[in-house]
Amino acid sequence: MVDPHRLRVFRAVVHTGSINRAADRLGYTPSAVSQHVSALQRETGLVLVERVGRGIRPTAAGLVVAERATRVLDQLAEFESLADDLRAGRRGTLRVGCFMSANRAWMPVIVGTLADEFPELVVEIDLLELRGRRSADPDLEIYIAESVRGDRDPTVADGEADGYDLEELRAEGYLAVVPAAHPLAGRASVGLAELAAEAWIDNDHARGPCREIVITACAERGFVPRFRVAAPDYASAFDYVAEGVGITVVPRLGAFRLPGDVVAVPVADADVRRRVMLRVKRAMRSHPAAMRMAELVRAAALA
Repeated sequence: MVDPHRLRVFRAVVHTGSINRAADRLGYTPSAVSQHVSALQRETGLVLVERVGRGIRPTAAGLVVAERATRVLDQLAEFESLADDLRAGRRGTLRVGCFMSANRAWMPVIVGTLADEFPELVVEIDLLELRGRRSADPDLEIYIAESVRGDRDPTVADGEADGYDLEELRAEGYLAVVPAAHPLAGRASVGLAELAAEAWIDNDHARGPCREIVITACAERGFVPRFRVAAPDYASAFDYVAEGVGITVVPRLGAFRLPGDVVAVPVADADVRRRVMLRVKRAMRSHPAAMRMAELVRAAALA
């Protein structure tokens, strides 16, 4: 492989027209410049210069190599700049796994901030509900812990700790979303058992851990929700609530930008809650954009 440094030296020889002038420009001795030119000729198998009196001049092959060297060295400089940008997190792709309610409530503001600070960065959002499972290899992921009770160490619970730093962002309760005219709408809170006789709207087609938390809690209180319609997501479920079809129960973060004709009433039961987790690939610890996103996610979770 040709040494780029020798290309730089040879290019200087061609541009200045002599070994001595190239040495002055580069801050080398003439002997060192001659050695670099000789080594480049051996590497390429080409005669790049020829003697003319007491000086030298480039051969036809030498002129072509010097011209092409300029392009190669410019591209190498661009590559080095790209590598610097990637190390600094200014360019490249950040792969983020996220569940839908966090994506709606947090990610637009977070990604907007990153876009200002890292304008060449692409953020790729992978919605966990659409996959039906956790992401295989995200740089960062916001997810719901599989354990409902929160009595296990989050650094080892719920698998896949290898290669990632895990932390719990928040534990949040649930809300019953009811029509504004519903008798429960004026309540400060409601017990889950009080909803047993209501018509329910399912809101999680993926049958994920958020839904399982509610279904399990209902079973412990001796009833199974009577679902009247299965909506594909929280926002659609709210539309059905507004039309009086039934009530729906969602985590607090899921009740983002509720329609004006529905009301969210806190579910009083302390065990009806979910644990929101963050995992960050350890290999990204030195990646400024990834660390900045993790910082912004933590701030959003505390808000």
